[in-house]
Amino acid sequence: MLICILAIDNGSNMIYNSSMSYLAYKTQLKLNNQQTTLMRQCAGYGRWVWNWALDFKQKAYKEDIKLTKSQLRKYYTNHVKPLYPWQSILSSRIYQYVFIDLDEAYKRFFKGIAKHPRFKKKGKSSHSFTIDAGGKPINLGGKLHKLPFFGWIKTYEKLPICSTKKITFSEQGGDWFVSFFMEVDFLPTPKIREKVGVDLGISKLATLSSGMVFENPKAYTKALKRLARLQRDLSRKVFQSKNWYKAKLKVAKAHRKVADLRSNSIHHLTSYLAKNHSQIIMEDLNVSGLIKNRHLSKALSDAAFGMIRTQVEYKSSRYGSSLVLAFRFFPSSQLCSNCGHRQKMPLSVRVYDCPSCNVKLDRDLNASLNLEQYESTAVGLTALRFVDGVLPTVPCEANSKHQSRLSRFG
Repeated sequence: MLICILAIDNGSNMIYNSSMSYLAYKTQLKLNNQQTTLMRQCAGYGRWVWNWALDFKQKAYKEDIKLTKSQLRKYYTNHVKPLYPWQSILSSRIYQYVFIDLDEAYKRFFKGIAKHPRFKKKGKSSHSFTIDAGGKPINLGGKLHKLPFFGWIKTYEKLPICSTKKITFSEQGGDWFVSFFMEVDFLPTPKIREKVGVDLGISKLATLSSGMVFENPKAYTKALKRLARLQRDLSRKVFQSKNWYKAKLKVAKAHRKVADLRSNSIHHLTSYLAKNHSQIIMEDLNVSGLIKNRHLSKALSDAAFGMIRTQVEYKSSRYGSSLVLAFRFFPSSQLCSNCGHRQKMPLSVRVYDCPSCNVKLDRDLNASLNLEQYESTAVGLTALRFVDGVLPTVPCEANSKHQSRLSRFG
């Protein structure tokens, strides 16, 4: 996953690349039993400190006392940590980052972009923690790595030779992973096509205006029977018994496999789009509104349209392409890509049959062709002018409903 700063030009809805490029790398660790036990102890240590710090801040808030993360850390180091000798055998860098994460969680809460921080319960919260080397760089490369506090640890795949300031360990489905950031200089890739329209769907994950189709793996839909059987087995076990924990691990592994299959297909799609096209045109879908449809919510969530858009945004910045988001009410499925005729297209109709020019096209291909021509259409020009802060003045003969929707924002 690439994290980069994106700049948006409101006049054209394009997202341009930034000068700073950081690549986040995540890979599975190859641990023995002793190392796995130590990882769980460190995760439990971080969870314990988080719960203590959150409780302490809540009590201080009731007494109208404001505590900074440095004050909280200093009080914990001098007055709380000496009371628990078992904490001295684990890395002190773990609780340093707990206070940083808690402070960031409160900032996000007061900004209104996240809920209030909650207590973490063993078995229900994710197992993760962050450490560093006390200001020194951590050198990585190959399959064998010397990590702070843990010593030599193996990975299943070779890592690139790099250095990072901190590393995060996390557990998913019984396996442990390590993630870190490294600075990378990405170069623009040669393009095979100037513009491409992308129509996202359920039966087909994406249909490109070039005619290429990416199938939807439907990972969750195909795994429903297996997941239901594993959940039944889990419900029949004695709560928190050894067999219960074994069954719970099987459920977690099944869900992780579904997520991996979905992520793999989306990465293939978004990488192909960003590497081979100078301009990518997609619809600005209201994903949170779409999944409220109780008939399609499961299929839409399985397709992960929001993840596709996020990946196209940062990968287009990475490989020197640009992203154009078509206006949300642009009727890409209802317009004829050849003559511009508009007609109603229920979801059950999969072929666009134009009575004006007698063109017959696949519904999704027709929509992607309309998206490719988006900036040259009357609706597209109207939407772009509206986004720029100017009331729409371009007449649109084929879209009277679109004009009424735009007038609501005036």
